[in-house]
Amino acid sequence: MSKRSSQLLPALLLALAGAGLVQAQEAAKPVLAPNANLVVQGIPPVPQSLAESVNAYGDFRGHGFVDWHPSKREMLIAHRKAGGNTSQLFRLAGPMAELEQLTDANDPVGGASYEPLGGRYIVFARASGGNEVAQLYRLGGKGKEPVLLTDPDLRHGMNGWLHKSSQLLFTSVPLDRTAQGGSRAQVMTQLWIMDPEKPEAKRKIAELPGGGWGVGSVSWDDKQLALSEYISANEARVWLMDLATGEKRQVLPAPGQTERASHGPVAFSRDNQELFIATTRFSEFREVARLKLADGTLQRLETGMNWDVSGGTLTEDGKKLALQFNIDGRDELRFYDAQTFKPLPSPRLPAGSVGSASYDKTRGELMFSLNSAQGPGQIFSLDAAGKVQQWTKAYSPPSIDASKFGDQQIVRWKSFDGRQISGLVNLPPADKFPGKRPVLINIHGGPEGQSTMGFIGRNNYFVQELGIAMIQPNVRGSSGYGKTFLDLDNGFKREDSVKDIGALLDWIATQPNLDASRVMVVGGSYGGYMVLAVSTHYADRIVGAIDIVGISHFVTFLNNTESYRRDLRRVEYGDERDPAMKEFLDKISPLTNAARIKKPLFVVQGKNDPRVPYTEAEQIVAKVRDQGTPVWYLRAENEGHGFARKENQDFLFYSMIGFMQQNLLK
Repeated sequence: MSKRSSQLLPALLLALAGAGLVQAQEAAKPVLAPNANLVVQGIPPVPQSLAESVNAYGDFRGHGFVDWHPSKREMLIAHRKAGGNTSQLFRLAGPMAELEQLTDANDPVGGASYEPLGGRYIVFARASGGNEVAQLYRLGGKGKEPVLLTDPDLRHGMNGWLHKSSQLLFTSVPLDRTAQGGSRAQVMTQLWIMDPEKPEAKRKIAELPGGGWGVGSVSWDDKQLALSEYISANEARVWLMDLATGEKRQVLPAPGQTERASHGPVAFSRDNQELFIATTRFSEFREVARLKLADGTLQRLETGMNWDVSGGTLTEDGKKLALQFNIDGRDELRFYDAQTFKPLPSPRLPAGSVGSASYDKTRGELMFSLNSAQGPGQIFSLDAAGKVQQWTKAYSPPSIDASKFGDQQIVRWKSFDGRQISGLVNLPPADKFPGKRPVLINIHGGPEGQSTMGFIGRNNYFVQELGIAMIQPNVRGSSGYGKTFLDLDNGFKREDSVKDIGALLDWIATQPNLDASRVMVVGGSYGGYMVLAVSTHYADRIVGAIDIVGISHFVTFLNNTESYRRDLRRVEYGDERDPAMKEFLDKISPLTNAARIKKPLFVVQGKNDPRVPYTEAEQIVAKVRDQGTPVWYLRAENEGHGFARKENQDFLFYSMIGFMQQNLLK
């Protein structure tokens, strides 16, 4: 050994000892153990200190409107209470009154409605463990146990009430778990009517082919139903059904008409001679029209708004119509005379994007919910005199000043074919985070979903505390921008939407405040597919990807998704039974191209997902891991298409922060 080596040895040993001490100290720090329902693979331990420091960002709690009481000035709302794990039903007896909890279960409530004559009881829907096999229950009031009304081997949906009696309409579809061979070649939707106090006497009205049926409206004399038959995001039909006999006739498009458009029943007129329709028949956007049932004439409501109608509600007397318009991702209300279709003065409403709106039955009082970049949903009302009153106030953790959260901005860029694509961006505070910022591209699902203005929940931590700029693109195929745009990713055009993300990466590189060398992608459902596709096409331009309940291979997805969904998805993605389409779907699927995924991948999945089966996650995890690419995998045994339980959401949140710190923020 040389003299120099002998001199360096003590220093080296000291350094190694110091490193070992640091490792021992790190190992000794408390960590957060995942709960028993989480399967965790490849994810480093979560420091307890991290969980404690970020928990406030997971505790914003808003309120969602559910239903007006039929006679009292009170309502049902959905809310997650302090310390609660899921959203439950509460009674709100008046504006800003104390909430009275009505349900308390491990699973969230999926929807609810008062018995329509006197509000004597509530019927609500609830599934188990994220499986979306919704069951209907009757609840008599606080402290009473819910009564199961439906067959647990079928999936059920509430479809409204008759007007003159407490008769509930609901649909049922069969499940693959009861099918021979685990799948069904054909699905039939059963339409039922039931007195929830006498569920054993329910009556089947009809059986309808396919899984896309629902009741849009009931005539005021309780003799006719207006049914919707969903074919795709750009095509739906309207049928009239005789409630007594179950016989039906198609009214839109009328027999002989071949124009492809979306038609959806909204409400019957008070004299039952007309039906309000939401339709794309007349333009690129969804509008309201009035169908005269006697001769089939369809009269368009001229609003001058070149945006989709996203919701609507009529006063009980049928005289006033409130419409929601999706204006470049922000929902606003407009008011009309329902007889003349003339616009009415719009009162000044609080700032925010409208979530839902509903007139009550007795006073003509309009409930509307709002959310904004500064907070989650809050409920307000507008009375007949134009007075606005607040009913709920969302909870914001006292340690966070959400009023300082910046509003989202709309950004636009040109894609490969010259088409303009838009998205929303949340920028971190420039005084706190100067210079070029790392970017998180957050891609919505659907694919016909849309990223819209409003509160971004836990994502605020990434923006406000980590200094990440978050961009939510609305690639081709997104809703809200016209029916032509909605169709641009169908079938063989699937990868054109992926190219829109490539163009976004080009745009990011031109922005002085964004760092194109630090870009991560995240997305759920179809957005999860997009994340995987971006990982195969643009691996050299991202630092990592987070795939949440995403499709990894279109053919295996179509083979294994629940049968009641399969035909509806084939219209969008293509029919894998056609040899040419099957070859194309196999060619573009991320699983086929997994060898190109070179950057770290985080995959998140619910075991009970009926839409994108957990096998889609398992197969991409196995293949990418086998080729040596780092993969984190988180699976929840008690979740489905996304995480509904706060305890699971929390662990996912902590893990995402760790993934970003390791790959995006270094």
